[in-house]
Amino acid sequence: MGVSLADNDDDDDFAETHEINVTPFIDVILVLLIIFMVAAPLSTVDLPIDLPTSSATPQKKPDKPTYLSIKPDLTLAIGENPVHRAELIGSLDGLSDMSKDKYVFLRADRSVPYGELMGIMELLRAGGYTRVKLVALEGAPGAPAAGTAQP
Repeated sequence: MGVSLADNDDDDDFAETHEINVTPFIDVILVLLIIFMVAAPLSTVDLPIDLPTSSATPQKKPDKPTYLSIKPDLTLAIGENPVHRAELIGSLDGLSDMSKDKYVFLRADRSVPYGELMGIMELLRAGGYTRVKLVALEGAPGAPAAGTAQP
């Protein structure tokens, strides 16, 4: 609260000026900004899957990707929500931000057999989801992928 004194000689006549102190507001906004900057990278899918590595050039990720994960026990999850194999296409169709022309990012654990991976890809194709990208960990360029034998 600020007080200004008038030039007159009457000391009882004080005029108050009312101003909002914005310093605490700015402090709160900066703290929220820092919280969102730290939390944004953590909002990706957090299922424990041991992805293989790849030396391919990383591509730009869309704003809201749809991840389909195949866990080591061959169960499926869309994002972090478990889904049964028979309900896979219905669950993808039920997502509000998903359409058949958007990419499905397929994550499979290293221990998932090739036949199982291809079976899921066939389910996606039969359901109309033909745009599938395989997700792998970034490896060093020119380095062999983990689990491959050197000649």
